[in-house]
Amino acid sequence: MADARRDADPTPGGRPPADLLYVPVRPHRRCCVTCFFRTPGGRRTAVAFTSCARLLAALGQDHPWIRLSVTALRALTAPLGCTTITVDPQVAVRPGASRTSRAGPGRSLLPGARAN
Repeated sequence: MADARRDADPTPGGRPPADLLYVPVRPHRRCCVTCFFRTPGGRRTAVAFTSCARLLAALGQDHPWIRLSVTALRALTAPLGCTTITVDPQVAVRPGASRTSRAGPGRSLLPGARAN
């Protein structure tokens, strides 16, 4: 899902803030919610990417996303008990897959991870 605001001039100078990340979301009722994943050790983590291309390579071409600053992402996730943010993860298990069933290269998130 492309960011509906990406073509709009984000700032008077024409450049978006440098600290904006691409954050995977999932639809929920009439809004989107942040996706949480688990590290191999079982801890919940929010995930963000430094480019749209990296997010789409890891999660698929149709995965919805929004742009948030690290500060905003922490503000959203901390009250839910998630204090870790993983940026640009390389490998993972697809949601719903077992720990031994790996996704193909570029289709996963964190080694041994599972989606919440």
